[in-house]
Amino acid sequence: MTTTTMTKDQTQLDLAAVKARQQATWSAGDFSVIGGMQVIVSELLCEAVDLRASQRVLDVATGSGNTALAAARRNCEVTGIDYVPALLERARERAAAERLPAAFKDGDAEAIPCPDAAYDAVLSTFGVMFAPHQEQAARELLRACKSGGRIGLANWTPAGFTGQMFLTISKYVPPPSGVPSPMLWGTEARLHDLFGDTIQTLEITRRNFVFRYRSAEHFIETFRTYFGPMNKAFATLDTTRQTELTNDLTALLGQFNRSGDATLAIPSEYLEVVASKW
Repeated sequence: MTTTTMTKDQTQLDLAAVKARQQATWSAGDFSVIGGMQVIVSELLCEAVDLRASQRVLDVATGSGNTALAAARRNCEVTGIDYVPALLERARERAAAERLPAAFKDGDAEAIPCPDAAYDAVLSTFGVMFAPHQEQAARELLRACKSGGRIGLANWTPAGFTGQMFLTISKYVPPPSGVPSPMLWGTEARLHDLFGDTIQTLEITRRNFVFRYRSAEHFIETFRTYFGPMNKAFATLDTTRQTELTNDLTALLGQFNRSGDATLAIPSEYLEVVASKW
């Protein structure tokens, strides 16, 4: 049955099933190990949005709290939401360790638990882009943001390393049928489609986050252990297919590596997005 012939209830049920699968995927491993290495992305995003002390800030799909904590360091009133309880607990641990006053609670990017126009800034770093219903997620970002407020996003691009890594994994574990690629959020055309005339301005900057590991083996072992999508992919494959996936990932790492030695320095392109709401 195609999505065009589904009833409203059936479509919602299918999306709920997709979301449950995603939640299980991101709960696998321990994404805080991977996310903790990407703090610089959150710091740069907060600077791009030009946060001001005492502003109310929401971090959507906060994970282990990178962007929420970056905003808290700027003396904002911060809330981070996510649907993976273990990651929220990691975020609370980090906030306590740094003595930062940030609140973390369960929440879905497609149904943000807040009144309309509750926040001065709504942020998401490699998070909201993975919501299966992209239009609904964009509507929720806008709804949560006040008039004149800002939406700040960091989204992987399709052609960058991370986009290509997800593409490689998808050849072994296909994504749910009918669900648009998260990497579309990393294209200017899709961002214009999602936000349209609901925003005053849309500023897009291409940046690279550099993955730095001792070797290809080190990268793959780390991601296979801690990064949910790769952890689940390897778990579903037999030994032969695991070897094939490892070989494809090793080749991809070699293609992007710019270290010039045996270590890895892999630039991964993303879009830093700042939108101003009418």
